[in-house]
Amino acid sequence: MIGKKIRFQRIINRNTGKTIIVPMDHGVTVGPIHGLIDMPRTVNQVAEGGANAILMHKGIVETGHRSSGKDIGLIVHLSASTVLAPDSNAKTLVCTVEEAVRLGADAVSIHINIGANTEADMLRMIGEVSKSCRDWGMPLLAMMYTRGAKIKNEYDVNVVKHAARVGAELGADIVKVNYTGSPATFREVVMGCPVPVVIAGGEKMETDEEILDMVRGSIEAGGAGVSIGRNIFQHDNPAFIVSKISEIVHGKN
Repeated sequence: MIGKKIRFQRIINRNTGKTIIVPMDHGVTVGPIHGLIDMPRTVNQVAEGGANAILMHKGIVETGHRSSGKDIGLIVHLSASTVLAPDSNAKTLVCTVEEAVRLGADAVSIHINIGANTEADMLRMIGEVSKSCRDWGMPLLAMMYTRGAKIKNEYDVNVVKHAARVGAELGADIVKVNYTGSPATFREVVMGCPVPVVIAGGEKMETDEEILDMVRGSIEAGGAGVSIGRNIFQHDNPAFIVSKISEIVHGKN
């Protein structure tokens, strides 16, 4: 699978084996929010700060991805739902691996909500996508969230480590999950998952230190980096916050 290995190295730091991904797929979910209006400007800022990859939907690639300046990896997101839907936890495929290949993607991503009413459909979806990724030599990032009637706390280590393991079991090359609140608990997630684990950024935080403390905890636990959206692209200085995260993830301090 040399093709997959080559592409995977475009979205990680080859020296550290860790990554800083900035997801910008929120325009489908919640609309054109602050930070995602001028996409080229935002992408330029996070690239200059040292992000390894950006993540976006297929229709934004042409206007949002960089054509000059510092290089940055491209992850094309394959699934979607909106907050206006009767069930916003029900994700559906809106792009294929083949389309992502034609767009020049270095990887693809998919969002799965474990515990949702439509979990079965989403598990079938990740199974089909992971097969296509193997056929095309395309790395797969699985965003594995825990949302549904049986989920009392989506940050509980027991459900988070289960979700991470599901992603790995079904063919993901890297999984994204919520941070469980402490290095000790997050270490359980990492140990139970045979592929690299990165953390989500969650809701917009009040201070930089909150963000950086979460990143430190995940790296201390053996995490492979971050996939943080709003806490980066809605920051007053995206390049600055990415550079501070990079010091922790890639050990540049």
